[in-house]
Amino acid sequence: MTDDDPDAAGGDTAVRRDRFTGGPAREFLSSLAADAAIFEADLAVDRAHVVMLAERGIVDEAVAGEILAALDDVEAAGHAELPDGEDVHEAIETAVIDRTGPDGGRMHTARSRNDEVATCIRYRLREDLLDAVGATVAAREALVDVADEHAETVMPGYTHLQPAQPTTVAHYLLSYEGGLARDTERLVDAYDRVNRSPLGAAAFAGTPFDVDRDRTAELLGFDGTVRNSMDAASARDFLAEAATALATLATTLSGLAEDLILFSKDGVVELADAYASTSSIMPQKKNPDTLELTRGVAGDAIGEATGTLSLLKGLPRAYNRDLQRAHASVFEIAGDVREATAVAAGAVATAEWDEAALAAAAGEGFSTATGVADLLAANGLPFRTAHEIVASAAPAVADGDDPTTAAAKVDEAARAVLGESLFERVSRDEVERVLDPAASVASRDSAGGPAPATVAEDLTAATAGIDADATALDERREALAAAAEALDAEVATYA
Repeated sequence: MTDDDPDAAGGDTAVRRDRFTGGPAREFLSSLAADAAIFEADLAVDRAHVVMLAERGIVDEAVAGEILAALDDVEAAGHAELPDGEDVHEAIETAVIDRTGPDGGRMHTARSRNDEVATCIRYRLREDLLDAVGATVAAREALVDVADEHAETVMPGYTHLQPAQPTTVAHYLLSYEGGLARDTERLVDAYDRVNRSPLGAAAFAGTPFDVDRDRTAELLGFDGTVRNSMDAASARDFLAEAATALATLATTLSGLAEDLILFSKDGVVELADAYASTSSIMPQKKNPDTLELTRGVAGDAIGEATGTLSLLKGLPRAYNRDLQRAHASVFEIAGDVREATAVAAGAVATAEWDEAALAAAAGEGFSTATGVADLLAANGLPFRTAHEIVASAAPAVADGDDPTTAAAKVDEAARAVLGESLFERVSRDEVERVLDPAASVASRDSAGGPAPATVAEDLTAATAGIDADATALDERREALAAAAEALDAEVATYA
């Protein structure tokens, strides 16, 4: 049988018989174009499987060498040169058979496309997850760097978009570093569950061949196998977990982006030109376009997570063709979220924080009111009574009032509520001090609070956490690189 004998490929492809070729549904069935994302992954999986088959004596070593050489040729030619097929797996197998003859079909011994594609998805997805982890680590480093520069820069803090209490730029940015740290944890956890090999599960019921699943897992850099063969071939919960972790990260970024958009509108933050754009008609405009797109990515990511879960809901065991549509868009979203992470971090790192404007805004809306109530409570007055006094004074306190004027208005309210002067309980100096935004911030030195001394501790802790996560990332990347190098070395022995 010659290479150009159509029977060598079982008809038009390595898999389909004449009965299952042609017709208008063929294109609808095909995922070949979308499978470009897992082209390299499939080649790696093929190589590991062939090496294992040769080691176990299931495939002759010389035949294994021919198949591995053909895979090299396929890789060199690229995805665009693959023959037609329902998917990349079938197309690569067809290309191998075209080059080697019927013996190329031995590559598919003891496996199914079901376990093959599940392995390829995990192989590719773990790289996407590590890239996302790397982006979050870099973003956290950027936030910490800016926070360190602005540990004592007072700014307004908000609830319900209303001035609430003064805080600092450092305290504000560390709030997002904390969120991104949890996003990092979720991505690493997802990676660790993704990094398990389904290969060897075959269609779902295992195989009678004496395969070594642990060996292929090792060659591909997986931490182990998905033990149950039906679970291994059919489960895609790891995709849903990854998509959800990415969507949660995107949601964190969206909040940061929204804040920066509002701050830039208020004139307290100036975005670098590199992270802004202008109008095609209004020359005075400087628009926070990159941050708006960051918000948009969050919507896409949430949609993808929801779509993945919706696709998986109610699928019977074991394999269903619905799963063909479960992964390609997750890879796309992973890239978008990674890019959005870098953009948001860059916007923070390069922005100019107007310290004078922030300080002026920090006292707006009588934002130090809580400090006065806390002071009264600390000096023996029930907090709810103190709250009533300050609330009564709030309508009279204006944004332009200095601490002396504001203290007098609070005292007037105290006389109305208590029937005595406020200064019978606390000194005027103490009241005026807590009415100053900077002093108010300095007093809030509880764990995790905005006081500079507390923020300094939190900056140290954040840096340690970032370093630990960077180390964990490096370890996982090094493990994958070592496995890839070991696989290449094994393949080379068959040359």
